[in-house]
Order: sequence, then structure tokens, then C-alpha cells
Amino acid sequence: MSDAHTPAPDANSNGTTQPLEDSPVPAGTSTAKSVVVLNTGDGKGKSTAAFGVMLRGVAMGWNVAVVQFIKSGDWSVGEEKMGRQLGVDWHAEGEGFTWDTDNIETDKSLAASGWQKAADLIASGEHKLVLLDELTYLINWEWIDAQPVIDAIVNRPEHVNVVITGRDAPQSLIDIADTVTEMRKIKHAYDAGIIAKKGIDY
Repeated sequence: MSDAHTPAPDANSNGTTQPLEDSPVPAGTSTAKSVVVLNTGDGKGKSTAAFGVMLRGVAMGWNVAVVQFIKSGDWSVGEEKMGRQLGVDWHAEGEGFTWDTDNIETDKSLAASGWQKAADLIASGEHKLVLLDELTYLINWEWIDAQPVIDAIVNRPEHVNVVITGRDAPQSLIDIADTVTEMRKIKHAYDAGIIAKKGIDY
């Protein structure tokens, strides 16, 4: 039974109740040519939610790009496998978890080149959606400066949507994002000694 305070959507001509693209905009709202979405917090699901947006973009026929800043290109992650099959422009720029690193300077160099790749993708305007996975860590660890990131996102071509993921998002990113979601951990399998599971975690 529907909530009495929630108006039922109008039925389309084909009998469905999906919203129409040209439905009137409610008073007091506006449309945007693009948005910035930020998924942060200590809970699981930040990247998972972002890849859901990636699938939506692909389904809409958009050109989509993904830049992963921590995950290594040597990892066989499910989202990359499917993304590439769907034509997503995929860039895995990291070498894995930082505590596994043998050379922090190499990681910093990869971070800088990875960000430059992301900045070029955003500025080119060739993609309607650019997903920046685990970008917050690069800023928080001071591997890249925050201001060039903010400038690239704020000054992006007007049709380019940006999705950002990562823990502890700096306030500067929160300030420029249109939608910010904080995933909060209630419990995690890893706390009980259960390692990441293929098909669920990657």
C-alpha cells in the first residue's frame, strides 16, 4: 500500500509508471548538465555504488571512463572485466595496497601520473562520465595537491559527470560535490578474520 503522502507517478502511454524524461520539473528545483557525486566513509560499498552508476551510464549510451588510483592493473577484479567488455575506458594506475609497497616514491610517481591521466580525461570532454576510484587517498596522503584536483573538477566541460570514491574525503571535495554519501561501517566480515571474497568484494 502506497504512502498517502507520496503521490503516485503518472502512468505512461505503455501502461508503465516509469518517470518520463520530459516530466515537468517541480517548483524550486533546477536541472544540471552534469553533477559531481562523492562516496566516502569507512563502510563497504563506496566503489560498488560508483560502479552501479557506471553501468547506468553505459546503459544510457554514454562514453564512460574509470581511473583506479590504488588497485593494481594486475588484479583480476570483476568490475574491470565487465567494464572493459562493455566498452568502458579503463585505467588501473596503482600497484595495490600501500602497505605492500616496496618503494613509496614509485607509488607517489604512479599517483601523479594517474591523476594527470584523470585530469586529461576530464578536460577532453570525450566522456560523459568519469569515475575516479579511491582518489581521496592520494590527496590525504599528500601524494598529489588538492587544488589542481578541485580546479579540474570545477572547470570540467559542462556535460562531464564525475563520481569520486574513497575514505576520509577532504572538505574541499565535499564542498564542490553535488551529492555526498557517507558509508558507515556497522560490521565487516574482515573484522572476524574473513578475507575478501571474489564476486562480493572484487
